[in-house]
Amino acid sequence: MSRNRLLVIVSVFSAIFVTLATEGCSQKYAHAPARRDVPSYKELAYPPLGDLRIPDVKRLKLANGMQLFLLEDHELPVINMSAMIRTGSIYEPADKIGLASITGTVMRTGGTTTKTGDEIDEALESIAASVETDIGLNFGSASMFVFKEDLDMGLALLADVLRNPAFAQDKIELAKMQQRSLISRRNDDPGEIVYREFNKLIYGPRSVYARQAEYATIDNITRDDLVAFHGKFYHPNNIMLAVWGDFDMEQMIARLQKAFGEWEKTDIEIPAVPSVQYEFRPTVNLARKDDIDQACILLGHIGGLMSDPDYFTLQVMTRALFLRVYKEVRSREGLAYAVHAYYGSEFDHPGVFEGFCQTKSKSTVYAIRAIVSEVRKITASEISDKELALAKEWILNSFVFNFDTKGKIVNRLMTYEYFGYPADFLQKTKENVEKATKADVLRVARKHLQPDKVQILVVGRPDDFDEPLSVLGPVSEIDITIPPPKR
Repeated sequence: MSRNRLLVIVSVFSAIFVTLATEGCSQKYAHAPARRDVPSYKELAYPPLGDLRIPDVKRLKLANGMQLFLLEDHELPVINMSAMIRTGSIYEPADKIGLASITGTVMRTGGTTTKTGDEIDEALESIAASVETDIGLNFGSASMFVFKEDLDMGLALLADVLRNPAFAQDKIELAKMQQRSLISRRNDDPGEIVYREFNKLIYGPRSVYARQAEYATIDNITRDDLVAFHGKFYHPNNIMLAVWGDFDMEQMIARLQKAFGEWEKTDIEIPAVPSVQYEFRPTVNLARKDDIDQACILLGHIGGLMSDPDYFTLQVMTRALFLRVYKEVRSREGLAYAVHAYYGSEFDHPGVFEGFCQTKSKSTVYAIRAIVSEVRKITASEISDKELALAKEWILNSFVFNFDTKGKIVNRLMTYEYFGYPADFLQKTKENVEKATKADVLRVARKHLQPDKVQILVVGRPDDFDEPLSVLGPVSEIDITIPPPKR
């Protein structure tokens, strides 16, 4: 019997069992008298979060420089792999924006020097496995999922895709077509518009952290560009590989050595991560979109780095501010369909502090003032004991889900290594959040928030706003017209 057929049978019987069990429970308790001695949920008491026991991840480096992170997990007969490659769209030329993304896509879809992309698809489907590749802003990625007994085939395919992509021309054209389609639709969603254009306000329109692909930059990309981009970054001494699943440690190391050991390392010069220059200043900006009857609002300024000593206390401050904004702007005032506030911090470049709101057009300026007012209040006086407790409780209760799977544990360790953070960075969250005080929250709010120097961006139809945006300051209208493709 094939594995796929067996899985279907198991799934069917599982569904029948769950249905019968549920019906049985329903019949058993259908006529049970209501309990009157059950306490209110508000009276329930929970013990404090205990110390977490993190399994040891084995770390080693192959002779060619590839770094490995391995963690055994014998719960299911499957094996996962996840790679990080030091590359990213931050390194693509300004006249070829989209090159990194297309390279990451066609590495997989375009096949290798020995197998077409379609042949790889068929091979993976036959064993219910997957191999994927991608390149994002500041790292490339590759992943593999396979059943234990099919490890050799899955590993061979992953190694072949990483080492020997063919970059088939038809798949390049397909990827470019998909990019052009994304460009043509990028003004459909006001939420996409507001975040895209706000990043340009924060980082600058030509910054690698805010620039966008255009028809012209996609048209400039050739197959030679993909080959050169891959050849520059894809070498074993520029790759980290995490492996977790049902395997024997020594046997896995031997298999990885066999798959990647002959791949020779190369001297690589990786450019420095581009820096960010920011000047705090208040601005008011409008992206006109006349086909919607609501306003999409984003306001804020530059954020910080996760390496900042204030990072953990800022998480408490962020949560307290979110609770206030949600309570006042959405619940009490009833102004917003969606609202949040967030102080963003990134691994290798400053994040963004933002207040976000979607509201009806007739509440636009009123909602902006309400959000700014809450930002100003949190920098003026200490939060309450209840707010501090709620903020900490939310962070710590969600904190445990960083460790609920072996995959999260090993991938997070690899990510910290990639960005140069200590291995126990996440574990420090608990102790630093627990010891944060109201005075600490006020200190970091005053240090990192500047409510009088926020940049404001509104996407919507200004004729319907409750007041002209000019009451908030001089208005700059942002042109979101998509440059047409060349004939």
